[in-house]
Amino acid sequence: MRLFKLLISLSLCAIIARTMSASALRRMDEPSLTRYTYTEYHMGVDVRLIVYAPDQGTAERACAAAFERFAALDTIMSDYRADSELMRLCAKAGGPPVPVSRDLFQVLQRSYEVAERSKGAFDATCGPLIALWRKARKTHILPLPEEIEQARALVGWRKMELNSRRRTVRLLVPGMKLDLGGIGKGYADDCAQEVLKHYGVVRALVEAGGDIVVSGPPPGETGWKVQVANAAKSPQAPVLLFSNRAISTSGDTEQFVEIGGHRYSHLVDPRTGQALTDRIQVTVTAPNGLTSDSLSKVVSVLGPEQGIPVAKTYRDVSAFVRYEGALEPK
Repeated sequence: MRLFKLLISLSLCAIIARTMSASALRRMDEPSLTRYTYTEYHMGVDVRLIVYAPDQGTAERACAAAFERFAALDTIMSDYRADSELMRLCAKAGGPPVPVSRDLFQVLQRSYEVAERSKGAFDATCGPLIALWRKARKTHILPLPEEIEQARALVGWRKMELNSRRRTVRLLVPGMKLDLGGIGKGYADDCAQEVLKHYGVVRALVEAGGDIVVSGPPPGETGWKVQVANAAKSPQAPVLLFSNRAISTSGDTEQFVEIGGHRYSHLVDPRTGQALTDRIQVTVTAPNGLTSDSLSKVVSVLGPEQGIPVAKTYRDVSAFVRYEGALEPK
């Protein structure tokens, strides 16, 4: 009988050992981690890093390097800085192919792909239209129809030629202007997470404007707690748990202008040249920020019925949409 009880005990121990997850075992070996938060201004927004690190020195070194990566990407992708790589490329529109950096080519390549899949609902060549509506938000004067038509003549993803073998970009029409506001911050979040991991920080949240990318969850948690306003029918934003995930939100809750009794979003439909007026708010979650950032704009422009099927052409994507307070299916 004692032998029988001993065998049962040993069997139970074996079962318990087998059912302990690999992540639980890793946490047992993981050093004590402390939460650190840092914020710097980059790409026109406050960039916030929340990291768990074994000590303050590690956290500071990792976050300083991540912020340096943000700053470097701003010198590449900014459309506000005349000396950015993006603007130097635009200055050569109408000329021969231009060699570009790996970062810029990767973002433009994805931009072209999303534009093709969405039939132009997302388009990085929409810079001339974005410039018109930025002016409208400052002056409270709508762009003239002829101004929109002139700008539309410079817009169209087919007017941008990419050569992946040579890593060159050619803008076919003089006067073209690229705008990466709909994809750049998501990509920068991804790059910052790569830097943090290089320094051994694998539990972190990176937030830039409406784009968040998280890696492993905080110690003892199953995920990062992120409020997703569009994920419930109630006005109160539910808190969802995310790990190794990107979350991007687009809409006109903060950036808009009211002219003549109408509300115009900062989001512009590249196909028509018009700012959105339908009061849509979209949150997209995806494996990385490069995907979630751009697709949140696609769903915003196309709406849920057309936009979500386009978003679903990418792996492991979810979308939450709200129209004037009404939840749409995800």
